[in-house]
Amino acid sequence: MIINLLKTHPVFFYLAIAFIAYAIVVLSIPSVIYTSIKYNLFDKNDMYRKNHKHNISRLGGIAIVASFTITTLLFSTLIKFEEANFLITSCIILAALGLKDDVYGSNTSTKFILQLLVAVILVFFGGFRLTSLYGVLGIGDMPLFWSGIFSVILIIFLNNAFNLIDGIDGLAGTKGILVNLIFGVFFALMNQLPYAFIAFSLTGAIAGFLKHNWYPAKIFMGDTGALIIGLVTAALAVKFIELNKFSSGVTPFVYSAPAIAVSILIVPVFDSLRVFTVRVFNRNSPFKGDRNHIHHRLERLGLKPPLIILTTSCLNVCLIAICILMQNLGNFFLIFLIIGICVLFDLMLIYKLRKKDNLAKKATDLQ
Repeated sequence: MIINLLKTHPVFFYLAIAFIAYAIVVLSIPSVIYTSIKYNLFDKNDMYRKNHKHNISRLGGIAIVASFTITTLLFSTLIKFEEANFLITSCIILAALGLKDDVYGSNTSTKFILQLLVAVILVFFGGFRLTSLYGVLGIGDMPLFWSGIFSVILIIFLNNAFNLIDGIDGLAGTKGILVNLIFGVFFALMNQLPYAFIAFSLTGAIAGFLKHNWYPAKIFMGDTGALIIGLVTAALAVKFIELNKFSSGVTPFVYSAPAIAVSILIVPVFDSLRVFTVRVFNRNSPFKGDRNHIHHRLERLGLKPPLIILTTSCLNVCLIAICILMQNLGNFFLIFLIIGICVLFDLMLIYKLRKKDNLAKKATDLQ
């Protein structure tokens, strides 16, 4: 009976999985906050990249992981979706890494080794692998080995990209909801129930967390939450691209799926690429933290977290709309168009920041 209901009314199940995930997080966060207070488990405010004035728990990611794991396993059992086991296994490993980092800290080599392990599990055992670059840079289908290596690198990059934008109240959570909600809708329209379940499960879990993380935040997701959001999102992006691949006798649901996936993920992707490039250009380690991310720069212009979230989300949605409306123009053109628009946005920020700095300097000189 449940299976028949699932096939005839899948929207009911999408709403149910999102609501259950949301409810689990909303109900569990107060306990996480209480435990953090009792055992003094806080994000210490002596870190130069932080700007909050009070000690705030970084353990909100525990609730996100628990909720996502429970709801995904519950609903994947109904449709006998075995790939979910590899995804959940990867999430548990990464959650353990994130939890250790949030409480005690961990070194770069440990983080990289475990992220590499998780990516290998997803790619070579879970089947979350890109088999082609779809003509981007003139590259089509790739051999198993090279496509696996590329997919592992891509997953590790996207995994860390979400961690890097977790710098102000509500930003990473909002991006996580936006990205997974859009992927969920696409998968639902494509009748890909398993991946729609995963996307809506994470959407609900993040929404429950965002209730407590919105400015001013009562709790942070920490590395535990950010790494899981990045991992699951990366896996969904890979599947979205693969399920819209051209093959004999099969018409994809959308054209230029890689470009559309890039547009969906563009805020964390472009910000990470820009920050890494600037750090290397300045002869600094690309992994050394700073306050040069897009949200930091918008803060310097005087924007509060809600307005920063609104600005970046509007940019994100506009780029997605452009890609969908122009999907027949091909991946190569669309990806470079998206990047070009982001570069123009970045140049505008540079101009405004320099103008503000010059005005401040003139005001100082007049005193």
